[in-house]
Amino acid sequence: MAKFSHGKLRKARHKLKKDKKKEGITKYLRNFEIGEKVVIKIDSSSQNYPHPRYHGLIGEVKGKRGKAYIIGLKFGNSQKQIITTSEHLKKIN
Repeated sequence: MAKFSHGKLRKARHKLKKDKKKEGITKYLRNFEIGEKVVIKIDSSSQNYPHPRYHGLIGEVKGKRGKAYIIGLKFGNSQKQIITTSEHLKKIN
């Protein structure tokens, strides 16, 4: 029998599938204000993305670090901080 891997992308193929529509360059130019609510939606075409376990979670923008944003979210019983760029974030209306 073959041994299965236990790496970062294990069981994440359905999460990292790309949509059919093209979004263009605007996803890289989005700006978020501190305190805004965002959802983490991984864009697999970019190489720097957060761990797939955080895909779909809602968090709040806590700050900015260079081009990236610091997202505070509740994960289980603990508070986590995820640092990711704007192409992996989507604003909640």
